[in-house]
Amino acid sequence: MNIKNKIAVITGGTKGIGFAIAESLLKAGANVFICARDKTEIKRALEKLSEHGKVDGEVCDVQSESQVKMMLDECVRVFGGIDILVNNAGIGIVGKTVEEMSATEFEQTLQTNLFGVFYACHYAIPLMKKRGGGYIINISSLAGQNAHPRMAAYNASKFGLNGFSEALMQEVRQDDIKLSYICPGSVNTYFGGDKPSKEQSWQLQPADIAQTVLDLLNMESRALPSKIEIRPSKPPKK
Repeated sequence: MNIKNKIAVITGGTKGIGFAIAESLLKAGANVFICARDKTEIKRALEKLSEHGKVDGEVCDVQSESQVKMMLDECVRVFGGIDILVNNAGIGIVGKTVEEMSATEFEQTLQTNLFGVFYACHYAIPLMKKRGGGYIINISSLAGQNAHPRMAAYNASKFGLNGFSEALMQEVRQDDIKLSYICPGSVNTYFGGDKPSKEQSWQLQPADIAQTVLDLLNMESRALPSKIEIRPSKPPKK
């Protein structure tokens, strides 16, 4: 795909992996539309990103189907359509057993990490078909194939996302819509209670995931890497 002048939507695009992807796509010449739940964070991110190209954004909680639809409609109003969808928004409630976790916490995890992706894909696919095709990239996790205690909700959401992605990839490929899902290992962000630090420099950086997104988009149209695993090359010895 020639990224220049393509229109990309990135959920959870104000910080961490989402922000790095937005920045990389803008530098590659795309028009970018970001969303997140916090209006202040969106304003701050837009100020930083605007120096790299055409960018806009809107408040959107991906747990809400109506908000996701309105967000995508606003992108169409601003930029004229959608070519690329990066489902990055996610939450991770870790450190609690199933017994300790509330039903609300479990539901919020699946609503954000799985239902939110469904909503975005459901409304974006017809918009991509109108433009002759597109690319959907879902940011999953190695936790979508490796279960861990005290991560049951997160594991469930990402295991589900991986299965959803595999099925959807087969549904839309004949419509010239490619779908890939990326499964990172540890990434040096604030996600899941972690925080960026020199001590954690062995972890992947958000820019590594952004580079993976660019590599996928630049792949020849005949090739479809449906699943990408990416992990730190040299984690601490146990």
